[in-house]
Amino acid sequence: MGAQKTFALILGIVLLLVGIMGFFSNPLVGDSGLFGTNTVQDILHLIAGAFGVYVGTKGAGPGYNMTLGWIGIVLGVLGFIGPIADMLASWLNINTAITVLHLAIGIVCLLVYYSAHK
Repeated sequence: MGAQKTFALILGIVLLLVGIMGFFSNPLVGDSGLFGTNTVQDILHLIAGAFGVYVGTKGAGPGYNMTLGWIGIVLGVLGFIGPIADMLASWLNINTAITVLHLAIGIVCLLVYYSAHK
């Protein structure tokens, strides 16, 4: 298994866990946590996680890593633009901590994609 697939698999598992944990109250995710989520965001994490596990085991990781990388960057940038940040907060419960996390995950995904892509 190459670096792309391994990274996609690990990220997929993490996203699945975050999606599942979001449905329960805990110190990191959920309505009162640092990285508060809502049902819509939890479902999106589950979908993205399932795709990551699939491409990490059966598919090809580069497309997944690039796509999640750019989604993370776009969400991260939009999360700092006033009216759009307010909209993301109301629709998806995305706060500043999640915005920074999206940027970090986006950067790492793109680093993996561009450094390991052949």
